[in-house]
Order: sequence, then structure tokens, then C-alpha cells
Amino acid sequence: MAFANKQDILDIEAAEPWEAVQPARTVYELLSRTAERHGDRPAISYQLFSGPTDPAETLTWRQFKDQVTQAANLFRSLGVGEGETVAYVLPNCTETASVLLGATVAGIANPINPLLEPEQIGAILRETNAKVVVTLRPFPKTDVAQKVAAAVALAPDVETVLEVDLHRYLTGVKKLIVPLIRPKNPVNHKARVLSFTKEAAKQPTTLAFPDGPSNRVAAYFHTGGTTGMPKVAQHTYEGMIYNGWVGHRLLFTEQDVVICPLPLFHVFACHVILMAMVASGAHVVFPTPQGYRGDGVFDNFWKLIERWKVTFVITVPTAMSALMQRPVDADVSSVKTAFSGSSPLPVELFKRFERETGVTVVEGYGLTEATCLVSCNPVEGEKKIGSVGIPFMHTEVKILMSKGNGPEECAVDEVGEICISNPGVFAGSTYTEADKNHDLFHYERYLRTGDLGRIDADGYLWITGRAKDLIIRGGHNIDPAEIEEALAGHPAVAMAGAIGQPDAFAGELPCAYVELVAGAEVTTDDLLAHCTTHVHERAARPKHIEILDELPKTAVGKVFKPDLRKRAITRIYDKALADAGLAVRVASVEEDKKRGLVAKLEKTGDVADGDVTATMGNYTRPWDWA
Repeated sequence: MAFANKQDILDIEAAEPWEAVQPARTVYELLSRTAERHGDRPAISYQLFSGPTDPAETLTWRQFKDQVTQAANLFRSLGVGEGETVAYVLPNCTETASVLLGATVAGIANPINPLLEPEQIGAILRETNAKVVVTLRPFPKTDVAQKVAAAVALAPDVETVLEVDLHRYLTGVKKLIVPLIRPKNPVNHKARVLSFTKEAAKQPTTLAFPDGPSNRVAAYFHTGGTTGMPKVAQHTYEGMIYNGWVGHRLLFTEQDVVICPLPLFHVFACHVILMAMVASGAHVVFPTPQGYRGDGVFDNFWKLIERWKVTFVITVPTAMSALMQRPVDADVSSVKTAFSGSSPLPVELFKRFERETGVTVVEGYGLTEATCLVSCNPVEGEKKIGSVGIPFMHTEVKILMSKGNGPEECAVDEVGEICISNPGVFAGSTYTEADKNHDLFHYERYLRTGDLGRIDADGYLWITGRAKDLIIRGGHNIDPAEIEEALAGHPAVAMAGAIGQPDAFAGELPCAYVELVAGAEVTTDDLLAHCTTHVHERAARPKHIEILDELPKTAVGKVFKPDLRKRAITRIYDKALADAGLAVRVASVEEDKKRGLVAKLEKTGDVADGDVTATMGNYTRPWDWA
């Protein structure tokens, strides 16, 4: 079932052509087969609170299929056809999973990040022509309902808003108190508002309309998610089923229990995990509405693993870093693997996690535009730390570089743009906006990811940088243009350049460099305050601003960001080394064809190499001795 090297992938690929092994033609067909095989086995468990003895709800595969069917019937009764959209803006809960799959059966599911601002949510609703929106009924400590009400007012095609009430998960005194303190929701739109739970309960548990057709567009997922107006990617049944099949073929069986504290608006949780559960019959646990962000999740995480006898942990580097701040205070011997994605994993964090938990860490790579999965390190083979592993079966990765006569394939270990073709790539129609698909493909089938990388002699894929300038903060994409435009709006600023500076926790944090108008005076504190007001998403606000006499520029006057990145790397690494009491400094930062920007360190006194390695291992960017 698993794989150890590139040859294993090639052998599976040759023996199992995709057209012959594709397990179903629609999501509902795949779900129905799993419910028939594993109907009484647990499918989904959910805890509103994070305590290891807190109440939890578990649905069997038969029950989950019934709820998905009722949701699909409800959406179809509200006029949602195969080409029409059900958007949802929800935290994690059992209903979220039912809404996601039910919407793909009735029409097109459109998950939206609840952290977005109303203007961004409204823009996505308009872009996808959403007819129905599912969101929270007003609930303490969250403003999701209020933001969605404002967003729906900006999206006149929305006809119905269905509310999910988390009150049903409460017990004891909390169940009595919440109705008394429930916030008001000033509805300022014309859509009708109904209870999702009450309306779904009226529907039959047999599908009331024909399932199909196969391989139509079944989901819209917005890219990025914290700044700007995100692009919307189209996902087909085939891409979703392919992601589920890969997870079942290589990782999960019905005996596995997977804990997934990631949000059900992101492809990692939706397509990689939930679809792999649907394909395999495994059991997935979603702790708290906010997953890893939920109160007490990190403090109780190891005990939750013991409670549910978890075999697979789904995580990201920022979560792994937070978990390493807590003792492993429970029996985690049931865990076989921790699967990490969304952003690069620092070497030292990788080693520490494995050492302190005894759990094997596997790093992978995927992207929204490809439905998700592309590659991962082999569970049973060599895991090259820093690599994102070996491309999966039926996934073709080419490293291409334009060299004057169109794109050419790069040699082994030569850096170029990572381009992908697999069943999750909707060639020619990746985005809903046709203009955004122009120049997005090479040879009309290889999706240009915007990531720079190389493939080594063993077939492992390495990411060395980004052709695009996105800042990736803990897996969230931040468009630097948002920061630059805000700073350019300050009367003292002539030009600004925003980049990601290294961070031991989030991988990158936004920072900015500015050049002032001649004769102008302003402090960095003033500029930071300006960003607090004019950069609307908190995650995108720069953590550091530096005023330069002149920004480095290209021959045509554009800000030359590699020089800014070198400055940021030097500043961050010098501070980290000094804070650790190490007599070492950054001598230079140099461009390496294989590894991107590499910090060159030099000793200024006596220091143990191991102490330097431990400090620098907290960061994802490479370093060497000068």
C-alpha cells in the first residue's frame, strides 16, 4: 500500500492506470460505496471544546451519508442546479462536512474563509454567483454571522441564507446561558434566512434527483485567503476523487483514525483529508470550531490523541512548533505518522518533533490550483528533510524554464518553474475568470505553479523559491501589493517594497522597506500605525518597516526584491544568533542555483558548530559557513 522510492510510484502507476482504477465517477457514488462497506464504522467525530473528556458527536458512515443526502436534497429544493453555487462560511463542525459534500452533489460547493473581511466574502459570492449561503447563527465570541450578513448585502444573487446553530453541541449551564447572551445579527440584506438543521431534517435520506454527470465542476476554492480579492479555482469530481484515492492507496484504511485540526475551507482538510476518508472509510476527528486555533487545543492535543487512539496527525509547521512548547503528556503510541504541509518545515523542528514524540514526520506539497496533492516524502523510505518528496502516481512534474525559444525542460538539479499535470489540474480552466488562465499553462496541460524548484537524481522535488512574490505566513498567502499600496498612500512615502522575512514560527512574516519623498520626514512607528489602519487583514500588517535612503531597483525602475530579502535574512539571522549568545554573524547572503538565497555565516569567537546548527535549524532558508 505504501511506497519507499520513485520506482514504487512508477510500478503502481504502470500496474494501475488512472482510468482503470478511478474508484467512482462522482463524489456521491464514492460516498455511497464506502457507506455500504463500512456503514457502522465511525466516519466523523467533532468536539465543540478541546478537553479530552468533553462531549463529542460521532457519525457512522451510514449516518454521515444520510446527512450529506439530506443537505443535497435541501440545496436542490432551493433551486441549486448542477452549475449553481452553494457557498459556506463556517467554522469546523459536523454540518460543515455535510454541507461541503452535499453541495458538490447538488451543485457546486464554495467554501470561504471566515477570517476574510465582508468585502472579500462579498466579492467571492459575486464571482461564484452563489445562490445559497450557509453560515453560523449568531454565537458568542464569533462575528461570522455579522460579517456574512454584510457580505450578502453586497451579493444580490444570494436568495437564501441557511444558519447552523452551534448551540446544539452545548450541555449543562452553557446551554442555558448562550441564548441569554447571543449577539444580535442586524440582517441588512434581502435574502430569506432559514435554519439549516430544521430545513435539512425535512428532507429524505434517499437522493431525490439523479446523481451526475461525472467529472463536472463540483467545487470553487479561493486561493490565498488573507489579503486582496482572492482568485477562485475550479475543482472537478475527478480531481477530488483523485486526491481521495491517493490518500487511500498510500496511507489510510478503514482502521485508521486521523486528527485534523485544519479548517474545512482549505483544500488540505477538504480534499486531502475528508476525501481520503470518503475513499478509505477511515475515521476523522475535528477538534473545536477553530481547529488548532481553538481554546486549549494545543494544551490538550496529546490527550486528544490518546482519547481517540489517533494513528495519523495532520499538521502544519506553525502547529508543530506550538506543540513542541508543551510536554508530550499522554500515550501517543498509536500514532504512526504526522503529515505536514502548507509551508516549508524547518530542519530543527522536524528533528525535534520526531525525537520528542517518536512519530514519523512526512512533508508534502500541494496547491489549490491543482485541487491539492502533488508529492510527499515516502512514509517507508528516505525522507529528505527540506524536500517535498516524490510526485504521486499519475502526477507529472516538469521543471521548465523559458530560454528564448519557449519553455525547455531543466536538467537534474537545475532550477526552473515547477509545472504540474495530474487529474486534479483543470487544464485551461483553472480559474473562474478566463483572463486569469492566460499564460497559466505550458504545452496547454502543465500548470505553472509560480514556485521555483528542482528535481534531484532520486526523483525528489525541492522548492527553492517563488516566481511570484507571495509572502507565505503559516500557510496563508499574502500579496505584498496590498502592503505596498497601503504604504504608498502615505504622503511621506515615495516607494515601498514588501517581502517575507524569515520567522522561526510562521516560516515568514511580512516586512517592508520604504523610500521617502524628498524632504519628507516620518518615523517607522508612524508607518506601522498607518498600516494598522490601511492594511485591513491583520496577518498582512508588516512586523518590521525600515526606511532606506533609496530602494534597490532594476534597470527599469522596479524595486529589486532579492536585495531586500538579503537585508531581511541578515537582520533576522544576526539577531537570532546574538540572542542565542553565539559568536557568529552573517557574512553575506548569496544566490545559489539549487538552493535559492543562502546565508553565509562566519565565527567571531569560540562557538560549537552544534549550537549554531540548532539555532539555524529553526528557519527554513539554507545556510553555510562562509
